[in-house]
Amino acid sequence: RDQNFLLDSGCHARRVLRISSPDTDPQVLALQNAALTRLEGVVEAPWLLPDKNGSQQTLIDRPVGRCPVRLFTWVTGTPLAEVKPHPPSLLEDAGALLARADLALADLDPGFERQLDWNLLEAGTTLAERLPFVPAAGRPPLERALARWQVLAPRLEALPRQVIHNDGNDWNLLVRYQGGTPRATGLIDFGDIVVAPRVCEVAIAAAYAGLGKGRPEHAAASLLAGYHRVAPLGEDEIALLPGLIAARLAVSLATSAWRRRAGRLDPYLSISEQQAEAGLEHLQSRSSALLESIFRIAAGMDAHKSARRVMDHLREVGGASASPVDADLRREPVALIELGIEGAEVAELDDPNDPSQLDALCRKLERQIGSQVSAGGYAEPRPVYLTDAFAVPGSDRRERRTIHLGVDLFQPAGRPIFAPLAGRVHSFADNADLGDYGPTILLEHDVPGEDGITFYSLYGHLSRASLDGKFEGQAVAAGEQIATLGDVGVNGGWAPHLHFQLMLDLLDRRGEFPGVAPPSEREAWLGLCPDPNLLFGIPEKSLAPAPPAAEELLERRAKSLGRNLSLAYREPLHIVRGRGAFLIDALGNAYLDTVNNVAHVGHGHPRVLRAARRQAALLNTNTRYLHSGILRYAERLAATLPEPLSVCFLVCSGSEANDLAWRMARAATGRRHALVIGGAYHGHTEATIGLSPYKFDGPGGEGRPASTRVLPMPDLYRQRNVGLPAPIFAPGEEPAAFFAEAILSCGGQVDLPPGYLECVYSAVRAAGGLCVADEVQTGFGRVGDHFWAFESQGVVPDIVTMGKPIGNGHPLAAVVTTPEVAAAFANGMEYFNTFGGNPVSCAIGEAVLDVIEEEGLQAHAAELGRVLTEGLGETARRHPLIGDVRGRGLFLGVELVDDAGSKAPATRQARYLAERMKERGILTSLDGPASNVLKIKPPLVFSRGDADRLLETLDEVLGEDLARPAGPSSDMASPDS
Repeated sequence: RDQNFLLDSGCHARRVLRISSPDTDPQVLALQNAALTRLEGVVEAPWLLPDKNGSQQTLIDRPVGRCPVRLFTWVTGTPLAEVKPHPPSLLEDAGALLARADLALADLDPGFERQLDWNLLEAGTTLAERLPFVPAAGRPPLERALARWQVLAPRLEALPRQVIHNDGNDWNLLVRYQGGTPRATGLIDFGDIVVAPRVCEVAIAAAYAGLGKGRPEHAAASLLAGYHRVAPLGEDEIALLPGLIAARLAVSLATSAWRRRAGRLDPYLSISEQQAEAGLEHLQSRSSALLESIFRIAAGMDAHKSARRVMDHLREVGGASASPVDADLRREPVALIELGIEGAEVAELDDPNDPSQLDALCRKLERQIGSQVSAGGYAEPRPVYLTDAFAVPGSDRRERRTIHLGVDLFQPAGRPIFAPLAGRVHSFADNADLGDYGPTILLEHDVPGEDGITFYSLYGHLSRASLDGKFEGQAVAAGEQIATLGDVGVNGGWAPHLHFQLMLDLLDRRGEFPGVAPPSEREAWLGLCPDPNLLFGIPEKSLAPAPPAAEELLERRAKSLGRNLSLAYREPLHIVRGRGAFLIDALGNAYLDTVNNVAHVGHGHPRVLRAARRQAALLNTNTRYLHSGILRYAERLAATLPEPLSVCFLVCSGSEANDLAWRMARAATGRRHALVIGGAYHGHTEATIGLSPYKFDGPGGEGRPASTRVLPMPDLYRQRNVGLPAPIFAPGEEPAAFFAEAILSCGGQVDLPPGYLECVYSAVRAAGGLCVADEVQTGFGRVGDHFWAFESQGVVPDIVTMGKPIGNGHPLAAVVTTPEVAAAFANGMEYFNTFGGNPVSCAIGEAVLDVIEEEGLQAHAAELGRVLTEGLGETARRHPLIGDVRGRGLFLGVELVDDAGSKAPATRQARYLAERMKERGILTSLDGPASNVLKIKPPLVFSRGDADRLLETLDEVLGEDLARPAGPSSDMASPDS
């Protein structure tokens, strides 16, 4: 075997000395040398350095014989295997690099045939010889791979061949970071170079790109996309990829077993065995035809080679007779049934995943069914499929199959079902599980012509009698009745309807076929399952519209809304639904929400929704009339506060609440100065921006107003400004009010030092000022140990302001003060707020209080806060990037620092962390003056399972390259390192 030595002169002139074994074929060395010469200037690969005589290699005497020796330049970079994560863009980059190399080698003629076990052309022989060395329990996947390869071998042999690198594995592809983006830049180790079809290059690299990934086919698709962009592959080549990838993994496993039996297994060669086993098992669990479709989509092709012929045929034969129900769908009125994420039929359900709620939905739809056909939703993302039953195996973001692949036609049970096209029975089955199709028939159809194109149609939710007398191969005439609709008792528990679906390939299935697909594979599945409306011709107005593309929404937003209206994340989310601790996008992807403290008791809480609906149906008006609702709510709200806080003013937002509190303080004291803490945010009105260093010292701010005094933000983590300045304010600047949160939110979830508020409150009151507790973000039990965060400081403010959680997202906020302050504010000027305190808002506010109390959410916040704080502490011990974990209950901050000694803010890593967590299906956000503090303040219905998922995912992302500080010798730090 080759021996490689790193020669380091200490002056950045690194070289690699390679000593080959004496029996190395000189022709192979010559081929390697010629290939490296061809690649100069094409990709970063080793350059051959001549010996003193100008030769590319020399011979030296070793105990084993005369060995060829060559000297190469060192190629800078980190092996792909050591890079975390592998974003699609990086894998595309790797594919493009291999394609450039193959193009450069395309016309290189080696002049000989090299025999090599790692040549995929030899996979059958290698596998057959080494299978006996594999333990019996591990043979079946390898035997399946061999059987598949033997079917593909004649097609592989027929492809043109060229010189290829043949070993683009994750240790031979090198990565460098350019502007924070990982790029595939280098290719090393040409020891396995062979002549073979170029699709083998893609298959080998794809096999290794998928190692350790739950969905290896997606990694392979990304690599293929990059390769195909530079060196396009044909349909015949792409069709071989699933079998070739499996063959490469199988050869790797068989070879490891063979070497282990011989007692000469190099640890390097066994490093990926478990990952290869898992990858092979996963790929074999999926249909090769589906994998081919995913790869075709990645290459910019139709999902199936017959797609266009079939769709043209459907358009040709579609018409009045092309209906599976006894109605002319083109001409007779069809009612719209909206079951999508934003659909009217599911909008009022408290929880579309609750079986009892699903039953209610079915009963509701059943009542709507009449003589008129109702239709719903090809390609429609549906929330009823967000349960674990529709989970996608291997998805690291817990994806669900939500995209509906057929059309639903609702009619009463017992109505006849017809075959709109001539064909024959392919298969049938009673899929009797709850939520499944029930009795189902699949028909096979031919496209006229000599090329033997077939496609299929599925009829689900039938009566059991529909299967009587059926047999496979049974001829069916166009327009012939083949079934009747089943009722809810036999059709999987659904309201009576026909699920009609077209398929270009059955993916080796019989009697059933998936009716929904994951959003990540949407294009492939919709390409395999064409729109039935090509056949039916239902008017568009009777079908639910597709969700608009994000690009369209961004364009409209830019035209219609202010440019400084911010968006979260580099690739903004199109969120259309919320339930509990989750937000759901337009395709049905559910994101765990760890930051939305506005939805205090959970997105779409049924108790809150019912209260809003009930009161909105009765009355919604202003406070100029007597109404018991506002009195009941004000009394309940005041009862949560210590005496003498008892007078409520209801408004619409936290900013408005703080604005009103500032007016009250000025009216009560006759002063114009304010005292606040550095980094604080108290609102976006003209007055409250003047109270918010976060705003007036930030981008676009005009600096501190002369009337505002700012106390330095106390930083317990860095032990800075922990004590108060003396004096707290200068003579003549005695404040009308001191505004403060007990935990500074925008300041970075900073928990104030013990006794801090008590000290400031005493000084402010001694000077005749008022103390305002801003509980907009911290109130209503969020901090766990107290209902209001200010209580943890042992103080009682003169005014308390509330917002965000008070209405669970409804525009409701409040100011609660003492009778004395309220009396001083009543100076003759009328106070009126058109929407503040309206009956609907008060009903919602009461419902929020009910939920907090009856569901024990304050105690839950305390307990879950302890779980998260302990878990984050353990995570910090594994990842020095976490400098501090602080806060209480479900109001926590995680500060990220570049260096534990200097505690310099790790803003770059924090931004990366937030983006990656979103990609993993968890929404996070950043705060603090340097935007380096991960804030955790989720809806209080956040569960223990949600907390565990957050901790697990955070731990994994913190282990990725860009989440770690870049040291002086890191490949991230410099392209020359």
